Amino acid sequence: MELDPDFVKEFACLKISTRDISAEELARFDASVPLKARAQVKHTSYKHVPQFFYVPPPPDDKLRHMLRREAQSLFLQQKSEELLSHDELQQLWRLLEQHVSETTAKQQLISYDDYCRLMSAIDKKCRKYLTTRLFAQLLGESPYLGSVEIASVFNYTMRKVWLTQCRIGLSFYDDVGQGYLREFDLENYIVDLIPTLGQICDSMEPAFEKFYVCTVVKRFYFFLDPLRTGRIRIREMLVSGLIHQLMDLRDEPKPTESEAVQLNPFSMPAVMAVYGSFLTLDLDHNGLLSKQELSRYGSGTLTSVFMDRVFEECHTYDGEMDYKTYLSFVLAMEHRQTSSSLHYLFRMLDVQHTGYLTMQTLNYFFKGIEEQLALRSAGAVRFEDFSNEIFDMVTPKDACKITLKDLSNCGQAETVVSILIEFHKFWAYENRDDNPQNG
Repeated sequence: MELDPDFVKEFACLKISTRDISAEELARFDASVPLKARAQVKHTSYKHVPQFFYVPPPPDDKLRHMLRREAQSLFLQQKSEELLSHDELQQLWRLLEQHVSETTAKQQLISYDDYCRLMSAIDKKCRKYLTTRLFAQLLGESPYLGSVEIASVFNYTMRKVWLTQCRIGLSFYDDVGQGYLREFDLENYIVDLIPTLGQICDSMEPAFEKFYVCTVVKRFYFFLDPLRTGRIRIREMLVSGLIHQLMDLRDEPKPTESEAVQLNPFSMPAVMAVYGSFLTLDLDHNGLLSKQELSRYGSGTLTSVFMDRVFEECHTYDGEMDYKTYLSFVLAMEHRQTSSSLHYLFRMLDVQHTGYLTMQTLNYFFKGIEEQLALRSAGAVRFEDFSNEIFDMVTPKDACKITLKDLSNCGQAETVVSILIEFHKFWAYENRDDNPQNG
Protein backbone atom coordinates (compact mmCIF):
# COMPACT_ATOMS: atom_id res chain seq x y z
CA MET A 1 0.00 0.00 0.00
CA GLU A 2 1.46 3.38 -1.02
CA LEU A 3 1.43 6.02 1.70
CA ASP A 4 0.33 9.60 1.16
CA PRO A 5 3.56 11.69 0.70
CA ASP A 6 2.05 14.60 2.68
CA PHE A 7 1.25 12.28 5.56
CA VAL A 8 4.78 10.83 5.54
CA LYS A 9 6.23 14.32 5.54
CA GLU A 10 4.10 15.44 8.48
CA PHE A 11 4.78 12.23 10.39
CA ALA A 12 8.52 12.66 9.90
CA CYS A 13 8.31 16.03 11.63
CA LEU A 14 7.01 14.38 14.80
CA LYS A 15 10.25 13.54 16.60
CA ILE A 16 10.84 12.55 20.18
CA SER A 17 13.76 14.35 21.74
CA THR A 18 15.62 13.09 24.78
CA ARG A 19 17.58 16.30 25.42
CA ASP A 20 16.95 18.36 28.53
CA ILE A 21 14.62 21.36 28.25
CA SER A 22 16.29 24.62 29.18
CA ALA A 23 14.80 27.03 31.70
CA GLU A 24 14.32 29.60 28.90
CA GLU A 25 12.33 27.17 26.75
CA LEU A 26 10.22 26.14 29.70
CA ALA A 27 9.43 29.76 30.50
CA ARG A 28 8.24 30.35 26.92
CA PHE A 29 5.92 27.30 27.07
CA ASP A 30 2.30 28.39 27.32
CA ALA A 31 0.14 25.59 28.75
CA SER A 32 -3.03 27.54 27.96
CA VAL A 33 -2.49 27.08 24.24
CA PRO A 34 -4.48 24.00 23.07
CA LEU A 35 -2.46 20.96 22.12
CA LYS A 36 -4.11 20.95 18.70
CA ALA A 37 -2.89 24.47 18.01
CA ARG A 38 0.65 23.51 19.06
CA ALA A 39 0.74 20.36 16.98
CA GLN A 40 -0.61 21.99 13.79
CA VAL A 41 -1.37 18.56 12.30
CA LYS A 42 -3.71 19.13 9.35
CA HIS A 43 -3.89 15.93 7.41
CA THR A 44 -6.33 15.93 4.49
CA SER A 45 -8.05 12.75 5.72
CA TYR A 46 -9.38 14.67 8.74
CA LYS A 47 -11.86 16.42 6.44
CA HIS A 48 -13.56 13.11 5.67
CA VAL A 49 -14.18 12.01 9.27
CA PRO A 50 -17.94 12.37 9.81
CA GLN A 51 -19.29 14.18 12.84
CA PHE A 52 -20.45 11.58 15.36
CA PHE A 53 -21.69 13.81 18.17
CA TYR A 54 -24.02 16.77 17.98
CA VAL A 55 -24.28 18.99 21.03
CA PRO A 56 -27.97 19.50 21.89
CA PRO A 57 -29.15 23.10 21.94
CA PRO A 58 -29.13 24.81 25.34
CA PRO A 59 -32.51 25.29 27.07
CA ASP A 60 -32.50 29.04 26.47
CA ASP A 61 -32.08 28.62 22.70
CA LYS A 62 -35.78 28.11 22.04
CA LEU A 63 -35.57 28.36 18.26
CA ARG A 64 -32.94 25.61 17.86
CA HIS A 65 -34.75 23.53 20.46
CA MET A 66 -38.05 23.76 18.54
CA LEU A 67 -36.25 23.00 15.28
CA ARG A 68 -34.63 19.89 16.75
CA ARG A 69 -37.97 18.71 18.15
CA GLU A 70 -39.67 19.21 14.79
CA ALA A 71 -36.92 17.32 12.96
CA GLN A 72 -37.13 14.48 15.48
CA SER A 73 -40.90 14.34 15.13
CA LEU A 74 -40.69 14.11 11.34
CA PHE A 75 -38.03 11.40 11.59
CA LEU A 76 -40.11 9.32 14.02
CA GLN A 77 -43.20 9.76 11.88
CA GLN A 78 -41.26 8.47 8.88
CA LYS A 79 -40.15 5.44 10.90
CA SER A 80 -43.75 4.83 11.97
CA GLU A 81 -44.86 4.68 8.35
CA GLU A 82 -42.31 1.92 7.71
CA LEU A 83 -43.96 -0.36 10.26
CA LEU A 84 -46.21 -3.19 9.10
CA SER A 85 -49.89 -2.65 9.82
CA HIS A 86 -52.25 -5.33 11.13
CA ASP A 87 -53.53 -6.05 7.60
CA GLU A 88 -49.98 -6.31 6.26
CA LEU A 89 -49.07 -8.78 9.00
CA GLN A 90 -52.11 -10.87 8.14
CA GLN A 91 -51.10 -10.81 4.47
CA LEU A 92 -47.59 -11.97 5.46
CA TRP A 93 -49.04 -14.93 7.33
CA ARG A 94 -51.10 -15.93 4.32
CA LEU A 95 -48.02 -15.79 2.10
CA LEU A 96 -46.06 -17.86 4.62
CA GLU A 97 -48.76 -20.55 4.50
CA GLN A 98 -48.65 -20.52 0.70
CA HIS A 99 -44.89 -21.18 0.72
CA VAL A 100 -44.85 -24.03 3.22
CA SER A 101 -42.32 -26.68 2.17
CA GLU A 102 -43.32 -29.44 4.57
CA THR A 103 -45.96 -30.06 7.20
CA THR A 104 -45.25 -32.20 10.24
CA ALA A 105 -47.63 -33.38 12.91
CA LYS A 106 -47.23 -30.11 14.82
CA GLN A 107 -45.56 -27.48 12.63
CA GLN A 108 -45.49 -25.99 9.16
CA LEU A 109 -41.93 -25.72 7.86
CA ILE A 110 -40.29 -23.64 5.15
CA SER A 111 -37.00 -24.44 3.41
CA TYR A 112 -34.46 -21.88 2.26
CA ASP A 113 -35.48 -22.23 -1.41
CA ASP A 114 -39.12 -21.53 -0.58
CA TYR A 115 -38.03 -18.75 1.77
CA CYS A 116 -36.24 -17.09 -1.19
CA ARG A 117 -39.42 -17.42 -3.26
CA LEU A 118 -41.32 -15.84 -0.39
CA MET A 119 -38.93 -12.87 -0.30
CA SER A 120 -39.62 -12.34 -4.01
CA ALA A 121 -43.38 -12.43 -3.41
CA ILE A 122 -43.55 -9.89 -0.57
CA ASP A 123 -43.35 -6.13 -1.06
CA LYS A 124 -40.34 -3.93 -0.33
CA LYS A 125 -41.73 -2.79 3.01
CA CYS A 126 -42.03 -6.33 4.32
CA ARG A 127 -38.72 -7.42 2.82
CA LYS A 128 -36.85 -5.31 5.41
CA TYR A 129 -37.94 -7.80 8.05
CA LEU A 130 -37.51 -11.10 6.18
CA THR A 131 -33.81 -11.31 5.36
CA THR A 132 -31.35 -14.10 4.64
CA ARG A 133 -29.67 -13.39 7.96
CA LEU A 134 -32.99 -13.97 9.75
CA PHE A 135 -33.39 -17.39 8.12
CA ALA A 136 -29.82 -18.34 9.10
CA GLN A 137 -30.42 -17.25 12.69
CA LEU A 138 -33.69 -19.20 12.97
CA LEU A 139 -32.12 -22.21 11.27
CA GLY A 140 -29.43 -22.34 13.95
CA GLU A 141 -32.14 -22.64 16.60
CA SER A 142 -34.42 -24.96 14.63
CA PRO A 143 -34.62 -28.67 15.50
CA TYR A 144 -35.52 -29.41 11.86
CA LEU A 145 -32.74 -30.05 9.35
CA GLY A 146 -32.66 -27.38 6.63
CA SER A 147 -36.06 -25.87 7.54
CA VAL A 148 -37.57 -23.46 10.03
CA GLU A 149 -41.10 -23.06 11.36
CA ILE A 150 -43.16 -20.40 9.64
CA ALA A 151 -44.52 -19.50 13.08
CA SER A 152 -40.98 -18.54 14.13
CA VAL A 153 -40.63 -16.24 11.12
CA PHE A 154 -43.98 -14.62 11.80
CA ASN A 155 -43.39 -14.24 15.56
CA TYR A 156 -40.02 -12.60 14.91
CA THR A 157 -41.61 -10.12 12.53
CA MET A 158 -44.41 -9.29 14.97
CA ARG A 159 -41.95 -8.83 17.83
CA LYS A 160 -39.68 -6.56 15.80
CA VAL A 161 -42.65 -4.46 14.70
CA TRP A 162 -43.81 -4.19 18.31
CA LEU A 163 -40.36 -3.26 19.65
CA THR A 164 -39.85 -0.65 16.94
CA GLN A 165 -43.29 0.79 17.58
CA CYS A 166 -42.57 0.92 21.29
CA ARG A 167 -39.21 2.57 20.75
CA ILE A 168 -40.77 5.21 18.53
CA GLY A 169 -43.41 5.89 21.17
CA LEU A 170 -40.78 6.33 23.88
CA SER A 171 -38.60 8.50 21.63
CA PHE A 172 -41.40 11.03 21.26
CA TYR A 173 -40.87 11.82 24.96
CA ASP A 174 -37.09 12.12 24.63
CA ASP A 175 -37.05 15.88 25.00
CA VAL A 176 -33.23 16.07 24.97
CA GLY A 177 -32.94 13.88 21.88
CA GLN A 178 -30.02 11.79 23.18
CA GLY A 179 -31.74 8.39 23.48
CA TYR A 180 -32.73 8.50 27.15
CA LEU A 181 -35.67 9.57 29.29
CA ARG A 182 -35.48 11.69 32.40
CA GLU A 183 -37.88 11.06 35.26
CA PHE A 184 -40.13 13.90 34.10
CA ASP A 185 -40.19 12.50 30.54
CA LEU A 186 -41.10 9.01 31.76
CA GLU A 187 -43.88 10.41 33.95
CA ASN A 188 -45.42 12.14 30.93
CA TYR A 189 -45.18 8.92 28.93
CA ILE A 190 -46.95 6.88 31.63
CA VAL A 191 -49.71 9.51 32.04
CA ASP A 192 -50.43 9.45 28.30
CA LEU A 193 -50.22 5.64 28.22
CA ILE A 194 -52.74 4.96 31.02
CA PRO A 195 -55.87 5.50 28.84
CA THR A 196 -54.63 2.70 26.54
CA LEU A 197 -54.15 0.23 29.41
CA GLY A 198 -57.50 -1.55 29.50
CA GLN A 199 -56.77 -3.31 32.80
CA ILE A 200 -55.89 -0.02 34.52
CA CYS A 201 -57.94 2.89 33.23
CA ASP A 202 -61.37 1.40 34.02
CA SER A 203 -60.58 0.49 37.63
CA MET A 204 -58.43 3.44 38.71
CA GLU A 205 -59.81 6.47 40.50
CA PRO A 206 -58.54 9.81 39.11
CA ALA A 207 -57.12 10.76 42.51
CA PHE A 208 -54.96 7.63 42.54
CA GLU A 209 -53.34 8.30 39.15
CA LYS A 210 -50.37 10.24 40.55
CA PHE A 211 -49.58 7.41 42.98
CA TYR A 212 -49.83 4.85 40.18
CA VAL A 213 -47.51 6.88 37.94
CA CYS A 214 -45.07 7.36 40.81
CA THR A 215 -45.02 3.62 41.53
CA VAL A 216 -44.41 2.69 37.88
CA VAL A 217 -41.69 5.29 37.32
CA LYS A 218 -39.89 4.36 40.53
CA ARG A 219 -39.73 0.67 39.50
CA PHE A 220 -38.18 1.60 36.16
CA TYR A 221 -35.61 3.86 37.78
CA PHE A 222 -34.77 1.50 40.62
CA PHE A 223 -33.86 -1.38 38.31
CA LEU A 224 -32.50 0.53 35.31
CA ASP A 225 -30.71 3.40 37.05
CA PRO A 226 -29.03 1.86 40.13
CA LEU A 227 -26.29 4.52 40.07
CA ARG A 228 -28.93 7.26 40.24
CA THR A 229 -27.86 9.19 37.15
CA GLY A 230 -31.38 10.55 36.71
CA ARG A 231 -31.93 9.08 33.26
CA ILE A 232 -32.65 5.74 31.57
CA ARG A 233 -31.60 4.68 28.10
CA ILE A 234 -34.57 3.83 25.89
CA ARG A 235 -32.68 0.79 24.62
CA GLU A 236 -32.33 -0.51 28.19
CA MET A 237 -36.05 -0.03 28.77
CA LEU A 238 -36.84 -2.19 25.75
CA VAL A 239 -34.51 -5.06 26.65
CA SER A 240 -35.28 -5.06 30.38
CA GLY A 241 -38.70 -6.68 30.06
CA LEU A 242 -40.35 -4.02 32.23
CA ILE A 243 -41.92 -2.27 29.26
CA HIS A 244 -43.34 -5.62 28.13
CA GLN A 245 -45.03 -6.11 31.50
CA LEU A 246 -46.52 -2.65 31.28
CA MET A 247 -47.81 -3.19 27.76
CA ASP A 248 -49.38 -6.50 28.77
CA LEU A 249 -52.00 -4.44 30.61
CA ARG A 250 -53.44 -3.11 27.34
CA ASP A 251 -55.52 -6.22 26.65
CA GLU A 252 -58.07 -7.75 28.96
CA PRO A 253 -56.69 -11.01 30.38
CA LYS A 254 -58.21 -14.38 29.62
CA PRO A 255 -59.68 -16.37 32.54
CA THR A 256 -56.62 -18.65 32.47
CA GLU A 257 -54.30 -15.64 32.84
CA SER A 258 -55.66 -14.30 36.13
CA GLU A 259 -52.59 -15.49 38.03
CA ALA A 260 -50.26 -13.76 35.55
CA VAL A 261 -52.12 -10.49 36.13
CA GLN A 262 -51.55 -10.80 39.87
CA LEU A 263 -47.82 -11.29 39.28
CA ASN A 264 -47.55 -8.27 36.99
CA PRO A 265 -45.93 -5.55 39.15
CA PHE A 266 -47.75 -2.82 37.21
CA SER A 267 -51.23 -4.28 37.68
CA MET A 268 -53.68 -2.49 39.95
CA PRO A 269 -53.65 -5.26 42.60
CA ALA A 270 -49.84 -5.12 42.80
CA VAL A 271 -49.67 -1.32 42.98
CA MET A 272 -52.52 -1.14 45.49
CA ALA A 273 -50.73 -3.70 47.68
CA VAL A 274 -47.63 -1.47 47.89
CA TYR A 275 -49.68 1.67 48.47
CA GLY A 276 -51.82 -0.14 51.04
CA SER A 277 -48.73 -1.21 52.97
CA PHE A 278 -47.60 2.41 53.12
CA LEU A 279 -50.97 3.51 54.51
CA THR A 280 -50.91 0.70 57.06
CA LEU A 281 -47.50 1.76 58.35
CA ASP A 282 -48.50 5.45 58.47
CA LEU A 283 -50.10 5.37 61.94
CA ASP A 284 -50.45 9.15 62.33
CA HIS A 285 -51.84 9.53 58.77
CA ASN A 286 -49.58 12.45 57.88
CA GLY A 287 -48.47 10.94 54.55
CA LEU A 288 -44.95 10.28 55.84
CA LEU A 289 -43.26 7.43 57.70
CA SER A 290 -41.15 7.96 60.77
CA LYS A 291 -38.33 5.62 61.72
CA GLN A 292 -40.54 3.94 64.30
CA GLU A 293 -43.37 3.45 61.79
CA LEU A 294 -41.07 1.98 59.13
CA SER A 295 -39.55 -0.42 61.66
CA ARG A 296 -42.85 -2.35 61.53
CA TYR A 297 -42.21 -3.23 57.87
CA GLY A 298 -42.21 -6.92 56.94
CA SER A 299 -41.43 -9.17 59.87
CA GLY A 300 -40.76 -6.15 62.09
CA THR A 301 -37.25 -7.38 62.88
CA LEU A 302 -35.13 -4.97 60.86
CA THR A 303 -32.41 -3.88 63.28
CA SER A 304 -32.40 -0.38 64.76
CA VAL A 305 -28.87 0.11 63.45
CA PHE A 306 -29.97 -0.57 59.89
CA MET A 307 -33.02 1.68 60.27
CA ASP A 308 -30.73 4.49 61.42
CA ARG A 309 -28.63 4.04 58.29
CA VAL A 310 -31.71 4.09 56.05
CA PHE A 311 -32.81 7.45 57.42
CA GLU A 312 -29.27 8.79 57.24
CA GLU A 313 -28.79 7.91 53.56
CA CYS A 314 -32.29 8.33 52.10
CA HIS A 315 -33.99 11.61 51.32
CA THR A 316 -36.42 12.53 54.11
CA TYR A 317 -38.63 15.42 55.13
CA ASP A 318 -37.90 16.52 58.70
CA GLY A 319 -36.70 13.01 59.43
CA GLU A 320 -39.68 11.22 57.83
CA MET A 321 -39.91 9.22 54.61
CA ASP A 322 -42.35 9.98 51.77
CA TYR A 323 -44.03 7.48 49.46
CA LYS A 324 -41.44 7.78 46.67
CA THR A 325 -38.54 7.02 49.02
CA TYR A 326 -40.56 4.22 50.55
CA LEU A 327 -40.94 2.62 47.11
CA SER A 328 -37.15 2.37 46.71
CA PHE A 329 -36.92 0.83 50.17
CA VAL A 330 -39.59 -1.77 49.37
CA LEU A 331 -38.03 -2.70 46.02
CA ALA A 332 -34.66 -3.17 47.71
CA MET A 333 -36.15 -5.36 50.43
CA GLU A 334 -38.21 -7.51 48.06
CA HIS A 335 -35.50 -8.04 45.42
CA ARG A 336 -32.34 -8.53 47.43
CA GLN A 337 -30.98 -10.96 44.85
CA THR A 338 -30.74 -8.24 42.17
CA SER A 339 -27.79 -5.96 41.51
CA SER A 340 -29.98 -2.86 41.89
CA SER A 341 -31.00 -3.90 45.39
CA LEU A 342 -27.40 -4.73 46.25
CA HIS A 343 -26.30 -1.24 45.18
CA TYR A 344 -28.99 0.25 47.41
CA LEU A 345 -28.25 -1.90 50.46
CA PHE A 346 -24.47 -1.64 50.14
CA ARG A 347 -24.85 2.12 50.36
CA MET A 348 -26.56 1.60 53.74
CA LEU A 349 -23.90 -0.85 54.91
CA ASP A 350 -20.96 1.33 53.85
CA VAL A 351 -21.09 3.49 56.96
CA GLN A 352 -17.79 5.29 56.34
CA HIS A 353 -18.41 5.74 52.58
CA THR A 354 -15.12 4.04 51.80
CA GLY A 355 -16.44 1.62 49.20
CA TYR A 356 -15.80 -1.46 51.34
CA LEU A 357 -16.87 -3.17 54.57
CA THR A 358 -14.41 -3.98 57.34
CA MET A 359 -14.54 -5.83 60.64
CA GLN A 360 -15.45 -2.54 62.26
CA THR A 361 -18.38 -2.16 59.86
CA LEU A 362 -19.64 -5.66 60.61
CA ASN A 363 -19.33 -5.00 64.33
CA TYR A 364 -21.43 -1.85 63.91
CA PHE A 365 -24.33 -3.87 62.45
CA PHE A 366 -23.76 -6.76 64.84
CA LYS A 367 -24.75 -4.41 67.68
CA GLY A 368 -28.25 -4.37 66.21
CA ILE A 369 -28.36 -8.16 66.21
CA GLU A 370 -27.20 -8.22 69.83
CA GLU A 371 -30.04 -5.87 70.82
CA GLN A 372 -32.59 -8.25 69.30
CA LEU A 373 -30.95 -11.24 71.00
CA ALA A 374 -31.19 -9.51 74.37
CA LEU A 375 -34.88 -8.62 73.83
CA ARG A 376 -35.69 -12.27 73.10
CA SER A 377 -33.41 -13.62 75.83
CA ALA A 378 -31.73 -15.74 73.19
CA GLY A 379 -28.29 -17.22 73.58
CA ALA A 380 -25.31 -14.99 72.97
CA VAL A 381 -23.43 -15.14 69.67
CA ARG A 382 -19.74 -14.31 69.46
CA PHE A 383 -18.85 -11.53 67.04
CA GLU A 384 -15.74 -13.44 65.93
CA ASP A 385 -17.89 -16.36 64.77
CA PHE A 386 -20.34 -13.97 63.10
CA SER A 387 -17.68 -12.01 61.20
CA ASN A 388 -15.69 -15.08 60.22
CA GLU A 389 -18.83 -16.66 58.77
CA ILE A 390 -19.47 -13.61 56.62
CA PHE A 391 -15.89 -13.36 55.36
CA ASP A 392 -15.92 -17.09 54.59
CA MET A 393 -19.08 -16.69 52.51
CA VAL A 394 -17.78 -13.69 50.58
CA THR A 395 -14.08 -14.66 50.30
CA PRO A 396 -13.00 -11.15 49.25
CA LYS A 397 -9.79 -10.44 47.39
CA ASP A 398 -8.56 -8.37 50.30
CA ALA A 399 -8.85 -10.48 53.45
CA CYS A 400 -9.78 -7.40 55.49
CA LYS A 401 -12.18 -5.61 53.10
CA ILE A 402 -15.44 -6.58 51.41
CA THR A 403 -16.22 -4.50 48.32
CA LEU A 404 -19.46 -4.35 46.38
CA LYS A 405 -17.81 -6.39 43.63
CA ASP A 406 -16.76 -9.05 46.14
CA LEU A 407 -20.31 -9.23 47.41
CA SER A 408 -21.76 -9.46 43.91
CA ASN A 409 -19.38 -12.23 42.86
CA CYS A 410 -19.70 -14.45 45.92
CA GLY A 411 -23.12 -15.83 45.00
CA GLN A 412 -24.44 -15.38 48.54
CA ALA A 413 -24.98 -11.62 48.62
CA GLU A 414 -28.66 -11.92 49.53
CA THR A 415 -27.86 -14.10 52.56
CA VAL A 416 -24.98 -11.91 53.71
CA VAL A 417 -26.98 -8.70 53.51
CA SER A 418 -30.06 -10.24 55.14
CA ILE A 419 -28.26 -11.52 58.23
CA LEU A 420 -26.66 -8.10 58.70
CA ILE A 421 -29.88 -6.08 58.64
CA GLU A 422 -32.74 -8.36 59.76
CA PHE A 423 -32.88 -10.42 62.92
CA HIS A 424 -35.29 -13.13 61.79
CA LYS A 425 -33.09 -13.78 58.72
CA PHE A 426 -30.04 -13.92 60.97
CA TRP A 427 -31.80 -16.29 63.38
CA ALA A 428 -32.99 -18.56 60.56
CA TYR A 429 -29.44 -18.75 59.20
CA GLU A 430 -27.97 -19.30 62.66
CA ASN A 431 -30.33 -22.25 63.26
CA ARG A 432 -30.34 -23.62 59.71
CA ASP A 433 -28.97 -26.99 60.86
CA ASP A 434 -32.03 -27.47 63.11
CA ASN A 435 -34.45 -26.88 60.22
CA PRO A 436 -33.96 -29.20 57.20
CA GLN A 437 -35.96 -26.86 54.98
CA ASN A 438 -33.38 -24.13 55.50
CA GLY A 439 -30.44 -26.46 54.95
